[in-house]
Amino acid sequence: MKVWESSESMASTEFRSDEVGEPWLGNIVENRITQLALLETLKRFDNIDLICPAKVQTIDYSPGSSLIQLQDGRELVARLLVGADGGESRVRQAAGIGIRKWDYNQHALVASVVTDYPQQDITWQQFTPTGPLAFLPLTGNQGSLVWYNTPDEVKRLLSLSEADFLQELHKTFPDCLGQINQVLERGFFPLRRQHALTYVQDGVVLAGDAAHMIHPLAGQGVNIGFMDAAMLAEVLLDVQDQGDAFYSQVTLARYEQARRNQNLLMMQSMDMFYRVFSNDLLPLKLIRNLGLGLAERLPFAKPRVTRFAMGLEGPVPELARRAV
Repeated sequence: MKVWESSESMASTEFRSDEVGEPWLGNIVENRITQLALLETLKRFDNIDLICPAKVQTIDYSPGSSLIQLQDGRELVARLLVGADGGESRVRQAAGIGIRKWDYNQHALVASVVTDYPQQDITWQQFTPTGPLAFLPLTGNQGSLVWYNTPDEVKRLLSLSEADFLQELHKTFPDCLGQINQVLERGFFPLRRQHALTYVQDGVVLAGDAAHMIHPLAGQGVNIGFMDAAMLAEVLLDVQDQGDAFYSQVTLARYEQARRNQNLLMMQSMDMFYRVFSNDLLPLKLIRNLGLGLAERLPFAKPRVTRFAMGLEGPVPELARRAV
């Protein structure tokens, strides 16, 4: 993964998997593929009732005995509600758990494209004053582009015809991408930071975007969500063996203690990158380029950062270590 600012001639740093003794830094997996794999896995367990398709009508939270009514009239009673239902979590709202949030003055435009080059073994990010430009390789000659910019500019870009939008891509994205021949799909999402005031109460626990949303600058949002899931599973398995009440706040507090500070650290790191690189002041530009240059030359710091981002160092849940 290569990171640089403004032009190829300026300072840059490159993160390589062979520097940490691994075959790759990570994998880019479509969201629907992950969802399908999870559904197929759930179907293999006799002790799981998969209620799908279904929509929730109401959630009546009560510690240790919550009532969920589905739109088809069925009712479920749960001792533990797991709120893993996204940034607008209905479980979180039903439990009365507040959030702290603020919007970044930035949207992310995402486009799936076809290029001259076949699949590349590199992803890169170029920082500009209006936000980063990023390339994510997909199969064949396809790739995914992420273009961070102001809400008004993203709105303008989305209103363009495909031919005009292609022209904008050719003007803006660096030559190392190769010729962009076709835009398959494009969309956008607003960027905001959000953190629940607590992850747990008696009979309810939050994970993933329901608990936290971060700037997607380094693509770590889904990764820390997976870490949440692994840690929560680990805690629930432990208390099952010990005979403790798995739905009590005392029990669930171990999960929050393990994940909250780690998620906050990632949030603050992404905030720092956003504020430092989304600024065109000359002193900051000099500091940025100095930092990128030093990162490339420090023999110990870069591999450690790489392994941490890969989930190979730090307080990683045991279940996640097994997955790696």
